[in-house]
Amino acid sequence: MVGVDVRTRDRVAQLLLEHGAATAAELGETLGLSPAAIRRHLDAMHADGLIECRDRPSRVQRGRGRPAKAFELTDAGRAAGGPHTYDDLARDALRWIAQHGGTEAVNAFLAEQVSGLETRARAAMAHAGDAPLARAEALAGALSAEGYAAGATAIASGGQLCQHHCPVAHVAAEFPQLCEAETQVISRLVGTHVQRLATIANGDGVCTTYIPDPRNSASYTARTTESVRTYS
Repeated sequence: MVGVDVRTRDRVAQLLLEHGAATAAELGETLGLSPAAIRRHLDAMHADGLIECRDRPSRVQRGRGRPAKAFELTDAGRAAGGPHTYDDLARDALRWIAQHGGTEAVNAFLAEQVSGLETRARAAMAHAGDAPLARAEALAGALSAEGYAAGATAIASGGQLCQHHCPVAHVAAEFPQLCEAETQVISRLVGTHVQRLATIANGDGVCTTYIPDPRNSASYTARTTESVRTYS
């Protein structure tokens, strides 16, 4: 029974890693568990500091009753699902570079580091075509293979790329140039200007990047705030 419970808890954690947040009902339906069973796992994960609970915003007027509760992984939960590889070593290295070479040296180093990610992702996207949204979907698959648990969705004014895990979030929190370099890579890979709306390194629940539809570029600025859903 213990082994089954551990595997189930791992599946709950993976779902939250992939989707950012979910209610107990949504998790239970996906996993085929009863409300009581899913609550038992969620309570245990909450006690271990792996998840947190918050009210889920609603776009429709609710009737009487309690608002839906959504669960999402804490930093500890994300680390358990995908370790922040060599965080201490990477931060020490960047601090050394900053001290001895300054900001330009840090930027050059980070650009070199993300170039490998760009090369691998570009190879994985070789057959995605030229449409930015199709390329975003292919990019999401490539990023997931790198440990980012990414997904791409279409919205009214374009699309959005969501990364539910960041293997280098702790480093990026101290050196935001890493997020900026990654955003430039995403822009080059999808073939259009993009806008980073939220980052895990900045305390948000998900890294969210807005990809405007080139056909709507004239109204891009006006529609960004209204059309893009962020999860933080």
